[in-house]
This record gives sequence, C-alpha cells and structure tokens, in this order.
Amino acid sequence: MKSTKQLHQSIIDACKNNEAKAQMQLYDLYCEAMLTIAYRYVNDKFLAEDIMQEAFLKAFKHIGNYKGEVVFGAWLKRIVINQSIDWLKKKKIAFVSINEETSAIVDEEDWSIAPVISHKEIINCIQQLKDKYRIVVTLFLLEGYDHGEISQILEISEATSRTHLLRGKRKLQEQLKVVYHV
Repeated sequence: MKSTKQLHQSIIDACKNNEAKAQMQLYDLYCEAMLTIAYRYVNDKFLAEDIMQEAFLKAFKHIGNYKGEVVFGAWLKRIVINQSIDWLKKKKIAFVSINEETSAIVDEEDWSIAPVISHKEIINCIQQLKDKYRIVVTLFLLEGYDHGEISQILEISEATSRTHLLRGKRKLQEQLKVVYHV
C-alpha cells in the first residue's frame, strides 16, 4: 500500500504526463486551501476563485518544473500568492515607498493579542485592513515570509515592508480592541 506522500507523487507524475484525471485529483486535494490563500489577498470570493483557477492552470502548464525540492502544496501556494499579487498590481494597489531615513525598524516581537480571540476572528479583522497593509500582514504573519521576501514579491523596499507591517498591525490591534473589547 502506498503512503500519502507516494500517492501524491504518483498523481503529480501523472499530471506531468498531462493526464486529466490526475489533474482533477490534484485540484481536489488542494483547491480549498488555495482558495483560502487567494481570498486572503483579494478579499473577494469570486475573484479568489478565478485567481485560484488561473494558478492551477499555470501550475499544470509548468508542472514539469516542479522538482520536489519543497512539498507540492508549498510550490502551488507560491503560484497562488504570485497570481493574487499580480492581480493586485494590475489593480494598481499602491505600495507607497517609504524613505529609508524616516522609517523605524519594527520590533517583530511586539505582536500580542488576547487569548480569547480566535484565529478566524483575527483573519476576519485582517481582511478589513487597507490592501497595502492587509497584503504585507498576510504575507508576514500568515504565510511566514520575511521582509526580504516580501520586498521582492511586492517590488517594494524592506523598509516599506516593515512600515506597512507596523501600521497594519497597529490598525489590526485597534480593530480587535474595538470589536472584542480587549
């Protein structure tokens, strides 16, 4: 009997041979998680579905480039994030450049919340942030990217990433205080 990892790899191999049944299996395995990721960025369910579909098409087109250095879900997640950010760039979300001299380094350990607030409630509040803050907060807090990676993905400076994170976290904390009286 095959392990889950072996089963996933056999599906991926079949996708590399352009087998439609395998592509559907892979889609079924990852579609919900990838939809959630796209939604975090674009904040619109229908648009997130479109972006997710485009990401899967791109993944299937380039699946031959997948070498297994990372788990497939991480590889696909990166495509979904890039598709989402590409859409936001087309929409011309302004990631205002911050002058390096005027921006303070953010202490990334200053993040604290009351234990009574659930992860889902925090994500709901993140969704209410302005796009430029929501995207950086999502990339940093939820996806685990560092400021160097965020600056490359969004084509902004690391200082801008740090500043957007700081401002986004402040807005988020304000929202949580108002909504949840913490």
